[in-house]
Amino acid sequence: MDVNFWGTVYCTRYALASIIENKGSVVGVSSIAGYKGLPGRTGYSSSKFAMHGFLESLRLENLSHGLHVLIACPGFTASNIRNTALTGDGTSQGETPRDEQKMMQPEEVAAYIVNAVVKRRDRLTLTFNGKLTVLLNKFFPKWVDKLVYNHMRKEVDAPFK
Repeated sequence: MDVNFWGTVYCTRYALASIIENKGSVVGVSSIAGYKGLPGRTGYSSSKFAMHGFLESLRLENLSHGLHVLIACPGFTASNIRNTALTGDGTSQGETPRDEQKMMQPEEVAAYIVNAVVKRRDRLTLTFNGKLTVLLNKFFPKWVDKLVYNHMRKEVDAPFK
């Protein structure tokens, strides 16, 4: 919550006047976990849902100012954060159970975000699975609950089975 939500709130708060004056953009790097709660990642999903609500409200509150707000959901991205992530009991997660070679690289994600800012898009979801999850969840939320649960429980050391 401190990083994902409050970090977004405070950075935006202190830069907002300048961003509006310069016709700039507020960009929140979020996750599909902000659209669909993920089992085993309750805190993470909560912080991303909160970020989405904040950014959507900010966009609406500033419609008359022309503020551009982008919510970007890149999907799994290779980064060093996995080397410093903590488990539920506060111990180091260590290496990720995911194959980082199959993940998007940070430079690729950044290029997509820059393009979305230039086009002044409101939302950016980069993966097929992410787009499909958001779409299907609108119409079949209970079915998507089961799909997400079954997918996430296959992770190595999933805290639920």
